[in-house]
Amino acid sequence: MNNRVKKTPLFDWHLARGAKMGNFGGYDMPLWYSSGPRDEHLSVLQNAGLFDTSHMAGISIKGDRAFDLLQRCFSKNLDACIGPKKLPLGDGRCVYGLFLNENGGVIDDTLVYRMKPGAYAAIVNAGMGGAISAHLEAHNQDLGAEVVDLTDQLGKIDLQGPAAAKIVNKIIQNPDLIFENMPYFSFKGDYQGDFGKSGECLLKDGTPVLLSRSGYTGEFGFELFVSAEQTRKLWEQLMDAGREFGMLSCGLAARDSLRAGAVLPLSHQDIGDWPFVNNPWPFALAYNDDLTEFTKDFIGAEALLKNEIREHTYPFVGYDPRKVVAAEDPRVIDQTGSEIGVVLTCATDMALARHQNTIYSVVSPDRPIDLKFKGLSCGFVKTGKALEYGAKVTLKTAKRSLKVEIRSDIRPNRTARRAMSQMR
Repeated sequence: MNNRVKKTPLFDWHLARGAKMGNFGGYDMPLWYSSGPRDEHLSVLQNAGLFDTSHMAGISIKGDRAFDLLQRCFSKNLDACIGPKKLPLGDGRCVYGLFLNENGGVIDDTLVYRMKPGAYAAIVNAGMGGAISAHLEAHNQDLGAEVVDLTDQLGKIDLQGPAAAKIVNKIIQNPDLIFENMPYFSFKGDYQGDFGKSGECLLKDGTPVLLSRSGYTGEFGFELFVSAEQTRKLWEQLMDAGREFGMLSCGLAARDSLRAGAVLPLSHQDIGDWPFVNNPWPFALAYNDDLTEFTKDFIGAEALLKNEIREHTYPFVGYDPRKVVAAEDPRVIDQTGSEIGVVLTCATDMALARHQNTIYSVVSPDRPIDLKFKGLSCGFVKTGKALEYGAKVTLKTAKRSLKVEIRSDIRPNRTARRAMSQMR
């Protein structure tokens, strides 16, 4: 087995700026910079933040039967997955979903992009390009689609925050045309000929780029793809363009606290090799309107519909910034003192505060004027019994006990779905 830690094309840039580095998914990645995780987290909500996400992998799925392969392996129905009307996945749109095993456990979560008829791409987590490609190939024998693992061939950068469109506006050609008709989970352009329709979205120097209105923070922003050799150039252009807006380069610590506050799961931690049921993310499946059946068959569907699993996953919010750490094996204790589950994620959303049992964000327009924002712990627990929203439980380790509240949502006033016209 090759245990060599990989580097993204921006590794040297991170080191030169004093980034604290750590191994994530087999890549040496920035955890935070001198600004620190708190300021990086807040910058995404108030200004903008730039994340190196080139550790993630792309997979190209092409051919006359590419659609059929994805319908078989992907948890969303590509014929009925866009918007409240459940329209088909069209060119220039992407959708979040899962690759499951036969038992309904999560192999990985993904965004599937439709470039054009018969041409799709899946973006999966670090180190998962080979595994998901092999999974697709195992179910491709009778279909003959072309599956190509693009691991380490793409540069991927996430630009997140309210100033994101203003920053991109400074570096691309024809921004008015690009931003027109660009709802959440849509994209324009390509990174280089083979990933989609090249030339539709270009940097001012002519470099092809795929600009996707998506991200992993719950806030307005974009994921940008270029060929690996163009990554540093794009990063530096974005850093220059973002300076006037107070943008910070951000590490994985802020990415984790932001996604936790936005109720977004981390694959292989909050979702994993157990049936994907009784959790906050049923939208990742091809359910009908009343969540009783699926609108198509797919790998793992039968196991999920049996729904014999007694475990439940819930978001929680604490009362102060303190958190528990996974290394201390935190447990969930109910009000009777019984152990009922385990902690999957515990982070601190630095932008949150409580006032009279209402949670506010630092950007909430109705926040009390004198409210101090020191952050609140938040994340996900998995329990052996159903709980009501509003229930109080304790997260307990040998060193610490934290009282937290089970809630259906965490950080208010998120901007990811806000109209483009409001953000330019």
